[in-house]
Amino acid sequence: MSSVSDSADIRPMRLDVLYADENFIAINKASGLLVHRTQLDKQATEFALQLLRDQIGQAVYPCHRLDRPTSGVLLFALKPAALSAAQKEFEARRVDKTYHAIVRGWPEPQGLIDYDLKLEDKPSRVQTAQTKYRCLERFEFPQAIGPYPFARFAHVELKPLSGRKHQLRRHMAHLRHPILGDTRHGDGKQNQYIRQYFDCQRLLLHATRLKIHPAGMLQPIQITASTEHSFYSVLEKLRQSSTSKTTVFNMNDTNR
Repeated sequence: MSSVSDSADIRPMRLDVLYADENFIAINKASGLLVHRTQLDKQATEFALQLLRDQIGQAVYPCHRLDRPTSGVLLFALKPAALSAAQKEFEARRVDKTYHAIVRGWPEPQGLIDYDLKLEDKPSRVQTAQTKYRCLERFEFPQAIGPYPFARFAHVELKPLSGRKHQLRRHMAHLRHPILGDTRHGDGKQNQYIRQYFDCQRLLLHATRLKIHPAGMLQPIQITASTEHSFYSVLEKLRQSSTSKTTVFNMNDTNR
């Protein structure tokens, strides 16, 4: 017979709902949560789609995707017609998406990454991909990591202008400023450092804001997701512990 504590351990996760109307609902997806069932992880038992469906008691349809280790805004449609309208906006690249990340090194204050990406499962195929970025804060520690005499990190804002698989992770790696916690495209020594000194086991990439205006709606939908505690905790430790820190851009400045 299961004990009370055993039963508590298997209670489904309750999702953080950020927005809801008669057509759409959005959640703040946790890092590590899959959007839906996939062959990539047959052992996983919790999925955002099923959890949200059970939580609100009706069918939901994901309008886009977030990688499993990425947290933040995830939009679902409540009706097939709403799903079709949203997907048209994503396909036409009319959806404004904003991410925050913590990366290795000090990127330039701002820029555009225009770098084609090969399909990971079909390297012979190449897709165009563009990402705007700006550096919000820079940090430095008197700690040697690999060949570098100092540990340098930056808090950046990323705006994908296209929607390719792992685009932000691959684009930042292309700039030699990989996102911390990225075990596929990142820097192993830097990842080990943040695991050891910041007790961080996740990819430091968060979908902060999404703005979409599906056909038939009078006003656009704008949804903002606060960063998870694990992300915020690393950022605060960087701010408090850095021997040299610089604010490059005001995070609330949208005139860009």
